[in-house]
Amino acid sequence: MAKLYFRHGAMGSSKTANALMVQYNYIERGKEALLIKPKLDNRDGEIILRSRIGLEKPCEFMEDLEQMPEEVIRKYACIIVDEAQFLTKSQVAFLVHIVDDFEVPVICYGLRTDFKHDLFEGSMWLMAWADKIEEIKTVCWCGRGANCNARLVDGTVIYNGEQIMMGGNESYISLCRKHYNEGNTGGQ
Repeated sequence: MAKLYFRHGAMGSSKTANALMVQYNYIERGKEALLIKPKLDNRDGEIILRSRIGLEKPCEFMEDLEQMPEEVIRKYACIIVDEAQFLTKSQVAFLVHIVDDFEVPVICYGLRTDFKHDLFEGSMWLMAWADKIEEIKTVCWCGRGANCNARLVDGTVIYNGEQIMMGGNESYISLCRKHYNEGNTGGQ
């Protein structure tokens, strides 16, 4: 029985690297696994998934998956979605349809919350509808588990602004809740 998975973690927890490794494992076993990301994520180029450690593979857009014929979708052994926090409710519902009606497992990777601790739309619906929810762990500079995505401006933690602002290590740091609330980046 196919399942919908939501694997979430703070920034820098190797979500994209995990997604690429899962696809590699399917390919190594002679299976096709489709990599997907929302069109909104264009940091690494139009149709590329790239991890911070340098792994990268071509991918498709979620918006294109929604237009694929059923017989094309059914040929995949798995669909792997990166940056799933940027999905809409209807896109998450479409992934549920793929799992339930096409019997194709879907593994989604993304942030649970934004830099203000608010759920993203995609994450909210994945938390509600996923069959299995798993946290990918990372650590704060102090060694505690980091589950907060702090947004930085000139090295200072900020707590206001638009929910979506694309960026990497220059704009975000993962912190434990204590250090997030204090705005303490450990001198980074």
